[in-house]
Amino acid sequence: MVPSLHYVGRFAPSPTGALHFGSVIAALASYLCAKSVDGEWLLRIDDIDPPREQPGAVDAILRTLEKLGLVWDREVLYQSRRRNEHQAVCAELLARRYAYRCGCSRKVIGDRPYPGTCRGLNLASAPTHAVRVQISQESVTVVDQLQGSFTQDLSATSGDFVIWRVEDLPSYHLATVLDDEFMGVTEIVRGADLLESTPRQYFLQMLLGLAHPTYLHLPIALDPAGQKLSKQAVAEAIEELPASDVLGRALAFLGHPIPPGLSKEPVTELLAWARIAWQRAKIPAIHAAPISGG
Repeated sequence: MVPSLHYVGRFAPSPTGALHFGSVIAALASYLCAKSVDGEWLLRIDDIDPPREQPGAVDAILRTLEKLGLVWDREVLYQSRRRNEHQAVCAELLARRYAYRCGCSRKVIGDRPYPGTCRGLNLASAPTHAVRVQISQESVTVVDQLQGSFTQDLSATSGDFVIWRVEDLPSYHLATVLDDEFMGVTEIVRGADLLESTPRQYFLQMLLGLAHPTYLHLPIALDPAGQKLSKQAVAEAIEELPASDVLGRALAFLGHPIPPGLSKEPVTELLAWARIAWQRAKIPAIHAAPISGG
């Protein structure tokens, strides 16, 4: 783990496609939260879901960030390269009986919280078994820097949740918690669509004795039809748009419209202004908002 004596932020896209406007909002906000206080901004590629990954997506992500002037500190961390560390922690939780193997299929469970069917059965390792962590407390409260206090009853929303998938891959929650700790991340800035998953990560941090970063969940960018922007929904290809226009739209969405005299300046000038002008209090404290035309 890298010691954190100052602010360390991160942007952690998955390589399932090129960045869209919603991704840029998260990248820019996390960058400015870090750079406005002379902190570090790190880049991690969350490549732990091979079936969903797109060829060339990593290169496209890096090109877009560079085009926008969002230059990261340190080397890029590829989550897949830390599989051994993820697996070791999963094995430790199994050995300490904080986790157990589960043979229940998604079809059997459906959309319900997991009822603990396999808890206490002490199933052996098998290709059809996932690993679930046993929740030891029902209610978890996270205080978000923008959205306020958020309390979730884990037994009612997820139950014992998966930390190692049946595909022999770490879960998003386990890998995220371990890699944020490894990188020394002090604050996580991301979209409000991930707020619902944060209590599970907070619970894992408590269980593993890890430090809790602070959290700031941003408004979700919606298209004109009111749908969340996503790679799968064929969102606007950011890489093909003028970089200054993209930054200007993203800053306006985040409550920081650039002065008219700077609108056509290069990204270096826009970011220099934004680092000084950045105020968290100006970010809209809403869960979702439509984007304005560019």
